[in-house]
Amino acid sequence: MALLFAGYLTRQILRKDTGTAAMQEVAAAVKIGAEAFLKRQYLTIGILTVVLAVIIYGIYAFLNQQTLGWKTSVAFLFGAFSSAVAGIVGMLVSIRTNIRTASAARRSLNEAFVTALRGGAVTGIVIVAMSLLGVSLIYYLYSLGAPEKEVPFLIVGYAFGASFVALFAQLGGGIYTKAADVGSDLVGKVEKGIPEDDPRNPAVIADLVGDNVGDCAGRGADLFESTAAENIGAMILGVALYPVFGINGVLFPLVVRAFGLIASIIGIIFTKLKSENEDPMAALNRGYYITSFLAAIAFFVAVKWLLNGNLWFFFAGLVGIITSILIVLITVYYTDHKYKPVKDIAKASQTGHGTNIITGFAVGMESTAMPVIVLSAALLSAFWLGESSGIPHGGLYGTAIATMGMLGTAAYILAMDNFGPITDNAGGIVEMSKSPESIRKRTDRLDAVGNTTKALTKGYAVGSAALAAFLLFSAYLDDVAKHLNISGPVAIDLSKIDVFVGGLIGAMLIFLFSSMAIRAVGDAAYSIVNEVRRQWKTKKGIMTGKEKPDYARVVDICVKASLKKMILPGLLVVVTTVAVGMTLKYEAAGAFLMVGTITGILVALMLNTGGGAWDNAKKYIEEGNFGGKGSETHKAAVTGDTVGDPFKDTAGPSLHVVIKLLSTITLVLVPLFL
Repeated sequence: MALLFAGYLTRQILRKDTGTAAMQEVAAAVKIGAEAFLKRQYLTIGILTVVLAVIIYGIYAFLNQQTLGWKTSVAFLFGAFSSAVAGIVGMLVSIRTNIRTASAARRSLNEAFVTALRGGAVTGIVIVAMSLLGVSLIYYLYSLGAPEKEVPFLIVGYAFGASFVALFAQLGGGIYTKAADVGSDLVGKVEKGIPEDDPRNPAVIADLVGDNVGDCAGRGADLFESTAAENIGAMILGVALYPVFGINGVLFPLVVRAFGLIASIIGIIFTKLKSENEDPMAALNRGYYITSFLAAIAFFVAVKWLLNGNLWFFFAGLVGIITSILIVLITVYYTDHKYKPVKDIAKASQTGHGTNIITGFAVGMESTAMPVIVLSAALLSAFWLGESSGIPHGGLYGTAIATMGMLGTAAYILAMDNFGPITDNAGGIVEMSKSPESIRKRTDRLDAVGNTTKALTKGYAVGSAALAAFLLFSAYLDDVAKHLNISGPVAIDLSKIDVFVGGLIGAMLIFLFSSMAIRAVGDAAYSIVNEVRRQWKTKKGIMTGKEKPDYARVVDICVKASLKKMILPGLLVVVTTVAVGMTLKYEAAGAFLMVGTITGILVALMLNTGGGAWDNAKKYIEEGNFGGKGSETHKAAVTGDTVGDPFKDTAGPSLHVVIKLLSTITLVLVPLFL
């Protein structure tokens, strides 16, 4: 049903007009660039995926577990394929929605708003639906002839495949989009003082392409693997409650996800502006609250139906829903220019580039505190509620249900997330096609809201990753106990030297991975800046409007750099995890997973929120505050934004995936670590 609705939305969007000839020319260039990058990126990912699938089978064959080996490898390939399809479909719709949003802005703000949101909704619905369909299908196939309680352990490869593809999709797209953005801003805004999306900038098309491949395809892959991994992890924990709930406890995550998808669809249908003067953010929030309310009702129904009406678990689900709302609100506070943190960064920009960087970095570090407190309270509350149910192992299952609650609105959150790059592209199309200023004002209003939605969805993603990571860590311990035939819980003792070292390496990996991701953006941006300078120097007519820049040349540089630079950091995560587990064994691998997860959550929060705050501080100044566009204050803010860009759009989002990839790798390779 959800996929049919996504098809309906797609048809409605594609029936809208595509604007003027000038708009169509710009949109066509963006479409060609995005599709070309996606084709080359997924070819590279596909090769890596097949090689790893063979290695997984080889490991299990070496351990004389051929049957488990081929089932895990097939699940891995299916998870990778599903993740790729979901991300590609969503992005293909997004790059066709941007021009229709730009054209709709000629008529009204509300029409442009609804078009952009529903274009983003296609991605959200397809991704969550594909995740649910994929897990359900492979569960059904592997349940034929196998004990019900064994099946969740057989399908963990699906989550690993989804995580593996998501990492490279997010990392490669993130390198591309931020290299183009940073390169474009440094030479355009800072050196030449020309506006954003000015057609005289040779990097502008690459920048618009990057919004799609990084923010649409990358984020889609991120939340696809979040929902898939969380579903499977919760199903594994449900096995421990098999004597109480039977198969219902195992299938509960899938049913709840289906209900949450329906809630998101209803929320999307009813989200529109009440008037042309209404703040678009208010309308999006209204839809989000409707979705959250319906998700809560769905939880109640599912608990009554499948969990013997034990309302303690319903309250645990409410904890997850409330947690998602609080994380979103906290992220908005730290990234919206209406509030003090962003205004502080803008104010600090008056005294130069250095003070902008200092204040922005401080805001990013500060922003970790409240989310951690909220997440800690959520875990403790959910565990207590689960324990209060009176069911053995109910505490851990309570935390799993809280995670389900937080991800219950994932489809709507993704719609909000994709709203950002669609409106950003629409604004770029309007600017490059030299449309009237009145149209640009409408797209600017939507773009400003889009910056906030992109920031808050990153906060939501890392928050859900935190809860899902604890769930998957618990699933890892259960899997270890199953293989070792241990009836009680498996302990991780950090006082043991090898276990401590495993934890230390886990923390180090997060910083090394982040460094490599950020450095990749810097190296690629260096090449782009030099190319743009070269074109302006050799083609004097570009700045006067008599010659067209060579947009394709910059796009090609971005493609080659991002594909080259994404491989090593991605492989680093996989190789390091395997090396720790094989050399130091399962307990050290558990510490590696636990400490790496905690470190990853904190670093991701800092990078995501700090980067978003830097971005909106720049936009706050561009609205006319502290000197406005072209001022020295603005130049300092642009510098801060270029630092924040790889933080919030490359390293930070990639860490969401790394956190869960660590869990899925260890789950799949448990036999190798014993």
